Amino acid sequence: MQQPPTPRTAEVKRTTKETDIALALCLDGSGETQLNTGVPFLSHMLDLFAKHGQFDLSVTAKGDTEVDDHHTTEDIALCLGQAIRRALGDKRGICRYGHVFVPMDEALGQVVVDLSNRPHLEFRASLPSQRVGTFDTELVHEFFWKLALEARCNLHVIAHYGSNTHHMIESLFKALGRALDQAVQIDPRVQGVPSSKGVL
Repeated sequence: MQQPPTPRTAEVKRTTKETDIALALCLDGSGETQLNTGVPFLSHMLDLFAKHGQFDLSVTAKGDTEVDDHHTTEDIALCLGQAIRRALGDKRGICRYGHVFVPMDEALGQVVVDLSNRPHLEFRASLPSQRVGTFDTELVHEFFWKLALEARCNLHVIAHYGSNTHHMIESLFKALGRALDQAVQIDPRVQGVPSSKGVL
């Protein structure tokens, strides 16, 4: 599929009493990342997301991680969702849908996305462990929910099976990158936006 003539980019900054975040995204990149989130496991997952989606992603975040990783994880997801929405612009010519299975050793993850402008999350993942290192695994749901909300997409995230929590989460972030890459691609056959309503 052909690439748009101008790379689709966005920058988002968010400052609260809990976090200070600067994020830059290029949808038409090469998987380059610069990540300083203060949450090592999240940085690892974002690196996988960007590399498998062929997105250029820069994140600098300072948050109240002395409390826990919740606010930083949530606010990075909010910023990433906003950046995706801004970078897409009017969504003319995009494929709109993406659907990927990703195996990671014994784990199998699946992500299905519709860039519909109707935010919704279906999250079907029973993670065996409450923590991976110092990262609270309930924040995986929080990340995907806030991403879907701000990107205004319909996002289905399914961990079909697995026994290693790290592997299960990793398969989901890789699948997110690849599914979103499919959805944002330009399809030369599409005239205007890919919707019978004429608007997304």
